[in-house]
Amino acid sequence: MKKQVKVVAAIIENEKEEILCALRSPDMSIPNMWEFPGGKVEKGEDLFTALKREIDEELQCKVDTETSVFNDTTHEYESFIINLLSIKCRIIGGTPTANEHSKLIWLKRENLSSLQWAPADIPAVEQLINEKNSLLK
Repeated sequence: MKKQVKVVAAIIENEKEEILCALRSPDMSIPNMWEFPGGKVEKGEDLFTALKREIDEELQCKVDTETSVFNDTTHEYESFIINLLSIKCRIIGGTPTANEHSKLIWLKRENLSSLQWAPADIPAVEQLINEKNSLLK
């Protein structure tokens, strides 16, 4: 049986309505693909605490999270199954720094589809793009 992992991802939006996108480094699993930054939920940790800890560790900045999950996706990769829970956040301290990732960029929602996303992140990307489109109608 494949290992199952629960992962939280931060959808961080700035005041210009741009979303932070992180490029996985060549050393990471699923290398050179884009994702929303985050990481594994530790035993006994709630989703929001896990996300704040992961963003502090990965990006050296503090975030405040919304109180609900934006997107909940389960994706089966070749060697494991991921339950990815995306949560909207905003930065309340520091500037995101790429420590584990190759690169960080800010993109408008309508440009998110121009990146090569990790498969588990695609449903959240599509939901963000659709959310913007439904606001315009």
